[in-house]
Amino acid sequence: MKDIVFTVKQQKREIIYILACLFLALGVNIYAIISYETEWKELYTQWFVMLILTVVFYFLILLVRIFFRLLFQKKS
Repeated sequence: MKDIVFTVKQQKREIIYILACLFLALGVNIYAIISYETEWKELYTQWFVMLILTVVFYFLILLVRIFFRLLFQKKS
């Protein structure tokens, strides 16, 4: 059976993707607070929605990455 190796470089790259998705979700939350003129306490009261949005963004980016990897994969 073949082992799957997840290098430190790959781990760092995935952490960067997740943090970028978290900041994107935070930006969407701040935009919604400003545009709907709600209270700023929603930044910490709606943290679970932000986490769900982070996961959704991550999987959308993951699908795009898989698509481009399959599209531009070198054929041997």
